[in-house]
Amino acid sequence: MTTTHDVAAVTSVLNELVAAWERHDAEAYGGLFAEDATYITFVGTLYQGRQDIVDSHRTLFATFLKGTRLADEVLDIRFLGPDVAVVNGRGDTYKGKRPQKLAKIQTYTLVRQGDGKWRIAAFQNTKRRPLMESISHRFAPGLIPAAGK
Repeated sequence: MTTTHDVAAVTSVLNELVAAWERHDAEAYGGLFAEDATYITFVGTLYQGRQDIVDSHRTLFATFLKGTRLADEVLDIRFLGPDVAVVNGRGDTYKGKRPQKLAKIQTYTLVRQGDGKWRIAAFQNTKRRPLMESISHRFAPGLIPAAGK
């Protein structure tokens, strides 16, 4: 049975993720992932394991993502059992003002580990292509998701 405590704990992990990004703290960011986590970027790069996630973000924070902030918006949380949660949301990186429309769709799979802490076991990040979505929906209305109708 899912409790409000579980929802708060899962949400807290995502809030900590945003805070670690804000500090550009690759160790803290990676520490929110399970030791054997997988992380797929919007360009399709697959990182496997917490250390790979830490190392890649250390480099990203010093180069391409230097000075960026992370915007995150939870769309829904589903519990697949007492120790597994799937979170769908929107996200984006930015400098300056937070964007009104977040350009990426993200899926987090979180697990409650033996120490009782929730950690991210898998992350998938997909950049949205609104023009392509619009074209495909116009020519094939059956592709419009039920939530979008």
